[in-house]
Amino acid sequence: MFPNSSNLGRPPFPPKHQQPSNFFNKLPLNIPPTLLSHQQIIDAQFNFQNAALSRALLSGNLATLPAVTPQPLTYGNGSPVHTSAAPTSFRGRKRLSEQNVPYGVKRQRFHSPHRETTVVNQTVPLPEERRYSFPGSIPSQLFHARYVPDLTGCVPPLRDASFSDPVETTLPVAKDKLSQQVLELFQACQQQTSDLNRKELCRTELQREIQRIFPQSRLFLVGSSLNGFGTRSSDGDLCLVVKEEPVNQKTEARHILSLVQKLFSTKLSSYIERPQLIRAKVPIVKFRDKVSCVEFDLNVNNVVGIRNTFLLRTYAYIENRVRPLVLVVKKWASFHDINDASRGTLSSYSLVLMVLHYLQTLPEPILPSLQKNYPDSFDPTMQLHLVHQAPCTIPPYLSKNGSSLGDLLIGFFKYYATEFDWSHQMISVREAKAIPRPDGIEWRNKFICVEAIE
Repeated sequence: MFPNSSNLGRPPFPPKHQQPSNFFNKLPLNIPPTLLSHQQIIDAQFNFQNAALSRALLSGNLATLPAVTPQPLTYGNGSPVHTSAAPTSFRGRKRLSEQNVPYGVKRQRFHSPHRETTVVNQTVPLPEERRYSFPGSIPSQLFHARYVPDLTGCVPPLRDASFSDPVETTLPVAKDKLSQQVLELFQACQQQTSDLNRKELCRTELQREIQRIFPQSRLFLVGSSLNGFGTRSSDGDLCLVVKEEPVNQKTEARHILSLVQKLFSTKLSSYIERPQLIRAKVPIVKFRDKVSCVEFDLNVNNVVGIRNTFLLRTYAYIENRVRPLVLVVKKWASFHDINDASRGTLSSYSLVLMVLHYLQTLPEPILPSLQKNYPDSFDPTMQLHLVHQAPCTIPPYLSKNGSSLGDLLIGFFKYYATEFDWSHQMISVREAKAIPRPDGIEWRNKFICVEAIE
């Protein structure tokens, strides 16, 4: 994977043999609503336990005492939340390794020679609160909202014909052992509806609290949680949009995030832990939600991430071999400790782009360039409230390439190990081909050059 290496094709060090984990145990699929207040539930449980204790003491039979179950963790509004059955002590290898990373470390970034300044045009819509949606907000004079009545107004519906629920997606047929192993890994590790539910619930609660400081703001769930490439251990990415205009990331964004960090470490400390302000090129607040047991990164007005979420989601679902192949490559990279941008290796975003680029450059391509074929649907100046509509209008891509998942996985490694010219080429999903490597100073001493897709 890395040029100028004497151990090409070999892991940089012996693989680690991990202990078995029950992290992939099935999680509850739904979070049932409750009609009782939190205090009513506590009172009812308390009265029941007191009554049982009295009966046991009177009868002299303490063995009949009911088992006392711990109270579920709750958010600030007191609503009981059913958390995952996964052990709360579990955290992915990448997260464990990041705990000792200095505050000032800069996350991996990609620069495009064709980059255009992203502007949030005119208005940011404020649709009503909905599941899996861009968050709702309160009415304001700054944003003139145009409400969307359907329940999937801002995120491609997970049960739409073109973007089916992952459980119901037709997977490719495995004709060999390696392809079967890829499919089995994908089915075991892909993000479940319950995982997305927990992230969405946290987003909803945090937006409610943040709007007390920034009334016109909106909190977006972005990244792998929604783009189709998430796993059960994926963290959550949040984008806080505070205004229509771009925000200076060095000054204004840092100030806003410092206020958010203070909110998290004081008022919300009962369910938000370890909030850290990372002063990177695009600053973020990293934190862990104790209710959902999910790690989150929160940025301010980095709206290109919102656009990229839907572009990648389109790539994920127009061909049924894309998601399994991406997941197994990400797992491979994580296993060999080369999937951590904060430590100078590959980010999950770059790995996704590498897989997409490979599938675009086959003699018989499996993926097109969506930005070239559908320029109007992925216009970088498109208003945010229209971005979600593009994936619903793109038909599935019918490729004549019938290669199995196993063949594609082997071909992926062969392409980057023996065919791609690292010294003179850059990976470009936008162009669906390798393009000349730029001569800019930011590209010097870089082993792998990937063009950002925005």
